[in-house]
Amino acid sequence: MSTRTLAASSILTWRATAWRSRVVLMFLWGGLTAVMVKAFLLQHVHVEQWQKRAEVRYERQRDLPASRGRLLDRNGTVLAVSIPEMRVGVSPKLLSADHPKLKQAADILGQPVAELRSRIRSAKHFFYLASGLDIDRADRLKALGLPGLEFDQEFRRHYPFGEALSNVIGFTDLSDLGQEGLERAMDRQLRGTAGAERVLVDRRNQVFGARQNDPAKPGEDVQLSIDAGLQSVAYQAAKAAMVSHKAKGAAAVVLDPRSGEVLALANAPSFDPNQRQRLDPNRVRNRAVADSFEPGSTLKPFAIATAMDAGLVRPNTTFQTAPGQMSISGRVIRDSHAHGLLTVSEILQKSSNIGTAQIALRIPAQTLHEHYRAAGFGLSPPLSLPGAVAGRLRPWQSWVAIDQATISYGHGIAVSLVQLARSYSVFAREGDIVPVSLHPVSTPVVGSPVFSARTAAAVREMLELATGPGGTAPKAQIQGFRVAGKTGTAHKPERGGYSKTRFIASFVGFVPADQPRLVIAVMIDEPSAGQHYGGDVAAPVFAQIASESLRRLQMSPNPSVRVLPSALALGEGT
Repeated sequence: MSTRTLAASSILTWRATAWRSRVVLMFLWGGLTAVMVKAFLLQHVHVEQWQKRAEVRYERQRDLPASRGRLLDRNGTVLAVSIPEMRVGVSPKLLSADHPKLKQAADILGQPVAELRSRIRSAKHFFYLASGLDIDRADRLKALGLPGLEFDQEFRRHYPFGEALSNVIGFTDLSDLGQEGLERAMDRQLRGTAGAERVLVDRRNQVFGARQNDPAKPGEDVQLSIDAGLQSVAYQAAKAAMVSHKAKGAAAVVLDPRSGEVLALANAPSFDPNQRQRLDPNRVRNRAVADSFEPGSTLKPFAIATAMDAGLVRPNTTFQTAPGQMSISGRVIRDSHAHGLLTVSEILQKSSNIGTAQIALRIPAQTLHEHYRAAGFGLSPPLSLPGAVAGRLRPWQSWVAIDQATISYGHGIAVSLVQLARSYSVFAREGDIVPVSLHPVSTPVVGSPVFSARTAAAVREMLELATGPGGTAPKAQIQGFRVAGKTGTAHKPERGGYSKTRFIASFVGFVPADQPRLVIAVMIDEPSAGQHYGGDVAAPVFAQIASESLRRLQMSPNPSVRVLPSALALGEGT
């Protein structure tokens, strides 16, 4: 090849190489520019779009349950509390049924390992292995490092006083929502606000990081006027009376007449809210507020007080009750015993139906009705409890003479035990009445007048006679304390009339009679062990609750006030 030909060939090669280099360089710059533009768009323009995609793929939101507020008694004792627990679930795609540590996990969970392996093998999707694990067991399970396990926090409601308070407090469901009692009535206040956290997961759905966006807010604590100690005393006494008298049920209410605070609200039969797999509706019902019954002779003081307030009778006004029966509008009313000539004080002391009816028939029907309403009968008690009944008090315009007579001694009218207890605070106070409250009352309360203070004091003395010798309730007496109260024995209505074998036995009173601190009402439903009078069945329960309650309140007994053994033998009373 000639020198000229070689030179021409070299120039061509150089030119071709230079052109290709420029083309490659252009592509490189173009690619780099595209990458830079794309990076700019990703980092500055389409940030939210790609961030959302990443969150969908690598982030999960978990709900954070909120702890429910506590229920506390008047002294700060815990009555209901939410205990933190864990729920554990497993992804069968990540956890092999043949994992060597599965036996340890089964032991912690308290499950047979064969059953656990079978569940993992048969499952196709995530499922929960167990719930209600305490924190210690959950930590031991986490320490095994098994893949595919997830832990969620939950709360279990615990009731330290069990069946003693269950009818009042109620319970929550699996979603921690109040279903009965105060748990239901105060659900909004007790229920917290759930939070949320976002967790980071890898491609195997394993959590490797978390950030909390919205913390859970626990519910508010609620303090009650209930005294846990007095509640336990009242419940045990009511339960024992129900068993010993083979009764259908029993209830007891303890109030502070000075403030209207409810100190105890006991029901039997009851149930354990911590073990409620099978709930009997008859045990869940709060009899003290949800059941109404004819109060019998416990209503007599109100007719007598109305007549005294109207100036129609005085404590020493006499009435002839012989021969122990009386005809009104063709119907006959009777006393349990023939008493003869009785003063108004003796009529209440001996619980004479005839004497009370004669007094009531002197009162204008409208006046008597107005005083019953003022004492709370026929009105729902102001309590934050579901199911509280108003009872039954017919309009006075529909009354005839026999109605007015029978209502005066507690037939043809229906009340709840809470209503009855509250009404007796009228006589424990100066003739006025205050609202009942399930929450502590910190400020002085002003009552609504029902009777004059003079009338209330006179009836208070009569009620004290009813618990002494010659009265219907000597078994309500307490060593060292003056007691005032009234028995009630009412036939239960049936088939348009009244049963001859089914009764409601009751007693309502207050102690000490000279400076009342407690109003206590007791009701025994259908006692069937041989005794059914309020003086024999309900009055001793009052004495038991009152005696122990006064001791717990550190009230000093008066040595001059003594229980006469001979008086206790006179316990039969209506």
